[in-house]
Amino acid sequence: MSEVPSRSSDKLLAYGRMYRLERRLETFKDWPFREDCKCTPERMALAGFVHCPSESEPDVACCFFCLKELEGWEPDDDPCFNSNCVKKQPNRKIGGQKIAQFREEVEQTHRNLQTLFSIAQYKDHSQPSPP
Repeated sequence: MSEVPSRSSDKLLAYGRMYRLERRLETFKDWPFREDCKCTPERMALAGFVHCPSESEPDVACCFFCLKELEGWEPDDDPCFNSNCVKKQPNRKIGGQKIAQFREEVEQTHRNLQTLFSIAQYKDHSQPSPP
């Protein structure tokens, strides 16, 4: 019997890549709004969005922080204004904790996961294979 690779670790790694602004910006290469609008690729990525289009919906963007998908973007739509996203409301509370504090904890968790994955990768390469 062999071990099946975990799909959740793949998702975690993909999620970790989108944490960086540059990676989110790279997803907007086919974004329909480029100039003379509020929802340029740069502004979308800065606001925390990832472009995740489909054939029938070329303008779907997912908020990296709250995972809400939005479609039907118009040139005058401002990606920084999404009143339901916790990222954009630092003083709102979730379970008695301010969003800003929650974000700090999420960022620390992200750093811890990066360290954990680095250690796991190092261990995988440093141990000899069984005969």
